[in-house]
Amino acid sequence: MSDLLPIFPLPNVVLFPSVFLPLHIFEPRYREMVADAIESDRLIGMVLLRPGWQRDYEGRPPIYPIGCSGVITHVDRLPDGRYNIVLRGVERFRIVEEDDRRSYRRAHIEPLPESTCRGEDVAAIRNQRAKLDALLAPAVERRLADIAGEARIPKAMPDEDLVNALAQYLELEPLEKQALLEQRSLRSRAESLVELLEMKILMAKTPGVSNLAH
Repeated sequence: MSDLLPIFPLPNVVLFPSVFLPLHIFEPRYREMVADAIESDRLIGMVLLRPGWQRDYEGRPPIYPIGCSGVITHVDRLPDGRYNIVLRGVERFRIVEEDDRRSYRRAHIEPLPESTCRGEDVAAIRNQRAKLDALLAPAVERRLADIAGEARIPKAMPDEDLVNALAQYLELEPLEKQALLEQRSLRSRAESLVELLEMKILMAKTPGVSNLAH
């Protein structure tokens, strides 16, 4: 990963390592960003805008310093100059300093590789995965049955891919996803995700509160 990374800030999107993210690029500055990335290493850094971003969206509103880089795996340039692209999450990073010499935002970054899992971490993650299966199995299996006619959760999916995919794809608030991304290890992310889902399920039992997976 280059230490000067194009930055794409959005108010409601958080990217996680190894997870795919489709994007529609229409603003001129971000069309330029995609074109430059395609000519370079195809990497873009996704970051979350801080609350209040609406006041200065056309400028450089405040962003959270920790994001995730993504590599462009698919690109479709439309006749009017817009792009449809797909990113695959690569690695978390921390913004050290921004560079303002382009129309879009770029930043010097510090990579934040996931902590290596030791034996006890692997066992703890497996325990959290079992809890996630129990918490989500009914809703996930209903959705899979609707989509593919098969009511099964993919048991062969690696723990890291499963935890990160759930963190990105579940109907969580952007700030909740940001908090999960900022966890320093897969174990802590899995534990935090379980705690968050348990809290939401408990809240959903209160009359008038919608279920997480509706």
